[in-house]
Amino acid sequence: MGSYPEMSPETGRAMRQVEAEFAAQLAAVRPALSHAYAAALPGARAAVLGRLWRGLLHEPLPGVAAAGGGVVLLEDGRVLTGPRRLPYDLHPEPALRLEGREHDHPAELIAALGLPRTAGLVEALDDCVASMALSRARAPGEGPPGRERDRVTHDHLVAQDHPVADEQSVAHEQSMTDGHPYHPLCRARPGFSVCEQLRYLPEHHPIVPLDLVAAPEASCAVAGRWPADLLDGSRLLLPVHPWQTRHVLPGLGLRPYQAAAVPAHPLMAVRTLAPLAGGPHVKTALSALLTSAVRDISPGSVRDSVPLSDLVARVADRLGGRLHVARYVTGAAAMVRGEHRPELAAMLREPTSAFTGPDETAVPVAALTRDLVTDPPRWLASFARLALGAGLGMLALGVGLEAHGQNLLVVLDGSGRPVRLVYRDLADVRLSPARLRHAGFDVPPLSARLLSDDPGVLRTKLYASLVGTTCGSLVALLGGGDRAAESALWEIVADAALAASSDPAHPRGPYAAADLEALFAPGLPGKAYTVMRLDGAPPGDVWISLPNPLAAHRRRPAR
Repeated sequence: MGSYPEMSPETGRAMRQVEAEFAAQLAAVRPALSHAYAAALPGARAAVLGRLWRGLLHEPLPGVAAAGGGVVLLEDGRVLTGPRRLPYDLHPEPALRLEGREHDHPAELIAALGLPRTAGLVEALDDCVASMALSRARAPGEGPPGRERDRVTHDHLVAQDHPVADEQSVAHEQSMTDGHPYHPLCRARPGFSVCEQLRYLPEHHPIVPLDLVAAPEASCAVAGRWPADLLDGSRLLLPVHPWQTRHVLPGLGLRPYQAAAVPAHPLMAVRTLAPLAGGPHVKTALSALLTSAVRDISPGSVRDSVPLSDLVARVADRLGGRLHVARYVTGAAAMVRGEHRPELAAMLREPTSAFTGPDETAVPVAALTRDLVTDPPRWLASFARLALGAGLGMLALGVGLEAHGQNLLVVLDGSGRPVRLVYRDLADVRLSPARLRHAGFDVPPLSARLLSDDPGVLRTKLYASLVGTTCGSLVALLGGGDRAAESALWEIVADAALAASSDPAHPRGPYAAADLEALFAPGLPGKAYTVMRLDGAPPGDVWISLPNPLAAHRRRPAR
């Protein structure tokens, strides 16, 4: 792999093995970024350590006897200390102290704690820090993130060689360098080399050339009408991510029908891309572990895609234009060796540009920055009124949205004011057949995992994402650590929920009243992200209860 470059004085310490391996690969494929990568490492360590500290304080980790404030007591009697951290805080943590010894690297800290089932977590944290530093790095003179100018290899398509479809929207999608605001493995990409990260990941602003694989239409699982320009006689042409082509197709005994056929911009979700030619966004299968899940597309998700989209869009229409749903227009999974394969599937989704007018732009909430928000209290009031009104309205009608910052987009007018919302990626919504039928909707045949009449399941899906992640990260961003300012912003969110529930267009009845009451309960559901990545953790989400910042601002809505 070659010798490691000299350590920059900005790092403040020697690189760990994974960091150094990244440095060596970077020196070979893009040496202009080497200095910036080394300089970014301390900030990446602190950013990941902050997320990990949140998990240590608030999740039920094995080996931890008690946690609270800024203290974690281990079962063996040792004590870990650091600053107090609320569940919605975003700030980095430069260091934590274990028995008086300072630790500034999250992987080193977990190794020193010696908690059960954390060997894999140590490895993943190492990868996360190195990948985040790479995400944050840019070459001298390159300017703000947004346009990658260097070639990785001779066959890599470079962004400036092509027109940019919906340039402003793509720039927002690709502006996120740090990933999920609360997941300690927010940037772990264990299946990607440095070269592959530069080639394929959105924060590096590449053009990703999707391949096409031919599959007999008669044997494919298909939802909707597959487009004519992706047909070759009786065969479907399925878009395939080039990472998938290299790492997965050979094991299936397949090769592309046409390589590099569809140049596209990778969006925030990595495996979903916007073709340069315009038209539907393409969601590809990507058999890589990103944060907490392998990003394949199950045949069930393909079958559900169109009827689920149509149902959720019809429900959203009841809300008077506050919320639009980016529908899947078609999807397909190919059959290989007698079964439909999640590794060889794709879905086409309405593009974000379908929901914006002149002088409007759609921004994923996760990509919002302080400079996009003028007059934070007024802006947050407008956004929260839209988001809580739409989320609670959909919930009352029977749809629990997972409205976190990647799935939920806010449409801003020319002055930056929130005017409507767009929701995308329906794989993790939950539907209540009873509520939907009560509201007059027929429920098509869908996968059982999507269906639940349990109000706790429906509310958990919405409240954890919309309040805990989306509103929490916005309050932290706009409040800047000032607890008084943050409390005032949470009051704005609470008032917006109450005002939305009093709107004449808001659904009425016992479902809506009970949901509103639960929104202000002392506990707020949240995912135990660290627990979910322990060795041997079962698949699926692990839920915990966190202090609810809305509880202190409960007032009765005016009627």
